[in-house]
Amino acid sequence: MSAASASARTCPYMVLRDPAAVREVLHRPDDFSPANALIAVTPLSGPSLRVLQRARFALPPVLASNHTDSHAGIRKVVAGFFTPATVGAFESRIRGIARDAATTAAGLLKADGRVDLVHAVAAHPPAIVMLELLGLPVRDLPKLKAWSLDSLELFWGWPDSERQLELAHSAAEFYGWLRDLVLEAVASPGRNLFGSLAEHGLSTPEICSLGYFLLIAGQETTTQLISTALFRLAEGSVGFAWDDAASGSTARDLIRHVLATESSVPTWRRIAARDTTFDGGHIPAGAEILLELTGNHSVSEQGPTSYGLAFGSGIHRCLGAKLAELEAAVVVQETAAALQGVRLADPSPEWLRLLSFQAPRTVSVGF
Repeated sequence: MSAASASARTCPYMVLRDPAAVREVLHRPDDFSPANALIAVTPLSGPSLRVLQRARFALPPVLASNHTDSHAGIRKVVAGFFTPATVGAFESRIRGIARDAATTAAGLLKADGRVDLVHAVAAHPPAIVMLELLGLPVRDLPKLKAWSLDSLELFWGWPDSERQLELAHSAAEFYGWLRDLVLEAVASPGRNLFGSLAEHGLSTPEICSLGYFLLIAGQETTTQLISTALFRLAEGSVGFAWDDAASGSTARDLIRHVLATESSVPTWRRIAARDTTFDGGHIPAGAEILLELTGNHSVSEQGPTSYGLAFGSGIHRCLGAKLAELEAAVVVQETAAALQGVRLADPSPEWLRLLSFQAPRTVSVGF
């Protein structure tokens, strides 16, 4: 069962699957607001809220959930760190990081006879690239990865009360770390995203709100995309041979196939901002809508439309789309080149399955 269909049973969403309908909703932000995009799927309990309040945790709408006139100016500042020229110039650095990770993975495979590619090649390279690209210090990567997964579960999962409280403590710790990072970055002389946002006029809570999900989405979703691509490649179920993926063009085609069929972000939410009509029917104000971004194009369809919705569309489209696609293709290519002739050691790993995120938690390969 897909993430969307499983979620639709328990969440009061109008589910849209047709790509044309999804695109129309995303291109009508005045009618279909992003205000619910970052609201916890499972309402936060009193104890969990108190944990977050003690940490001064706050998520005012700044970017992904911002439906006000301030959105365009803020988006322009962030977009300045993800221009095509910037991403293109970073390719050699991305390849170096990916090659180092793949070489380490090959060493682990030789020593142990098996290696988990999620941990060895998919986890850290996207985080390193994102932090460097934003002009931020690269540190505490294991904590950042753990905090990211916990926050995704807190906001897009269905934790029971005990688990939710654990996740709230993790989110509070992450938020405290982030606030310190924001204050440090704003006071630093060099160009960095947080300093640029402060110059634009954002307050510390607003920068923290933007940074909270950007530091997650900017790397964890790419880790998940790489993980799914490597799993399907090793599984042999998507029409691409493992050794052939050592070619850049094959690796890119594989990533685009995964983006079209089972992206790491398969769904996203919108809410009707006012009474409106859609496809000839009435949509009341407050109606919550679940948009399926991936999995509904023909796998034979070629071109940008077959996978473009994986990054959204319209004024809130993912600013890091080209970076994520490039990173994923490079990591897959370097991994396939360094680990020739491997096979899938665990064909049934546990998967992360949240409302809007999915990926295998491990991709174990051996000879």
